[in-house]
Amino acid sequence: MKKLTKHGNSLALVIEKPILDLLKIDAATPLEVSTDGNVLIIKPHRKRRENKKIQEALERANTHYGNALKRLAE
Repeated sequence: MKKLTKHGNSLALVIEKPILDLLKIDAATPLEVSTDGNVLIIKPHRKRRENKKIQEALERANTHYGNALKRLAE
């Protein structure tokens, strides 16, 4: 569970280094912030080529481990 911290007249969310490292985010990484009305979504802004690589990796992982992941989710 996280709490927001006061930062001037705003609030800030502190994200730990292991999470930043996993997502390859640093202080210079542009972030996209959006919501679906219930959830706050923060993600690194990726160039199209990077998005394609990530999508391909997810598809490979789903092909190899999709059934196991479904069973774990149940």
